Amino acid sequence: MTRTTTQQSAHWRWLLYVVVALAGGLLTFAVARAQQRASDDATFRHLIDGYCAAWSSGNAEAPAHFYAKDNGLVFYDLAPFSYHSWKEYHDGVQKELFANMASGSLTPGTDLRVTRRGTLAWTTVSMHFSEKTKDGKETSTQVRYTGIWEKRGRSWLLVHEHLSTPLGG
Repeated sequence: MTRTTTQQSAHWRWLLYVVVALAGGLLTFAVARAQQRASDDATFRHLIDGYCAAWSSGNAEAPAHFYAKDNGLVFYDLAPFSYHSWKEYHDGVQKELFANMASGSLTPGTDLRVTRRGTLAWTTVSMHFSEKTKDGKETSTQVRYTGIWEKRGRSWLLVHEHLSTPLGG
């Protein structure tokens, strides 16, 4: 074997090692990303289920731990139009909804979508809201939900949300 042939053989071997290393790195990245996505889906499914259970309690204190408490955060609700802090949201919902509600239920759909970029995530999911008022009236409507979550420490907190209903309720 000549020196040139030996050099070429070493060159191709080195190139093969590089290709194998790159392929292994890409495979590791793809598997890690798939595992992260599965973990995020499970985490946010748990958060959304807890969120709906808390709002179904009829007590505005119950969902408080899901929300960031910064002043100026905007939360769009079904009625009234918007709140500009957790305190405003809490007090408004207690007065406008819970004070007249005998029972209620907010149920998440199965169509949860989660998109995460580092410490920020947004979720979309359909929900169903039903209510029985203290005077016996019953209301039921489909709700579209979008939540913007921020990871603070070990917790995911809502920093913005938007609820809406299709035209015609």
